[in-house]
Amino acid sequence: MDPAGQLCYSDAYARTVEARVVALDGPDDAPLVVLDRTVFYPGGGGQPSDRGLILRTADGRSWTVRGAKKSAGDIVHELEPGDDGPPEVGDVVSVDLDWARRFALMRTHTALHALCGVVWRDYGALVTGGNMEPGGGRMDFEFERMSGELVDEIEAKVNEELAAAREVRVNVLPRDEAFAIPDLIRTKINLLPEGIDEIRTIEIVGLDLQADGGTHVANTREVGGIRVTGYESKGRINKRIRIELTD
Repeated sequence: MDPAGQLCYSDAYARTVEARVVALDGPDDAPLVVLDRTVFYPGGGGQPSDRGLILRTADGRSWTVRGAKKSAGDIVHELEPGDDGPPEVGDVVSVDLDWARRFALMRTHTALHALCGVVWRDYGALVTGGNMEPGGGRMDFEFERMSGELVDEIEAKVNEELAAAREVRVNVLPRDEAFAIPDLIRTKINLLPEGIDEIRTIEIVGLDLQADGGTHVANTREVGGIRVTGYESKGRINKRIRIELTD
């Protein structure tokens, strides 16, 4: 699949696209489908892959996509098992996201970046891990101590930043230019492999700029608010903060 056909990286709001089946793989009871274009995000960076449908244009037959993944540069669609087998190579199809789920993940991912931005700006703590589901997630930070008072303070600051209606920008930079940006990598370990010539960045204007491959909303006002639902120690200098969207 040409990278230009992987629309999730250039237009997170694209919900459907017409495509052609270019390859099939896997067993009949768990087929894998490669298309020449797709709106599906394959997962990564703590964000789960998308779900949705593939519909054949000729007869309206549909297949449920239970997940997607990257394989040899392609986005591969994992179909639910069916009695009649997968579509055929050459079929023209429509690719439709489970949009409600994707949009919830976009909002959640941007909320977690706002959390990371506040924690880095005000406390200088690096990220040691993270994960999300639609509407909620967690991040681990290098804090030696954590308290209810500190968590309440962080929650209030994050909500203030979200309410500021900050623009969220996507950019792709040459590797050398990207790594010249101070603090672009907020994780304790640099997860970007060697050999990547271009780095995709997500900027919450005025708050946060990070290397990131996921999908995000275009403005923090779309997130709404967040609530910290818990915090815990995961080691001497590793503290976890859990959040959920309030809207």
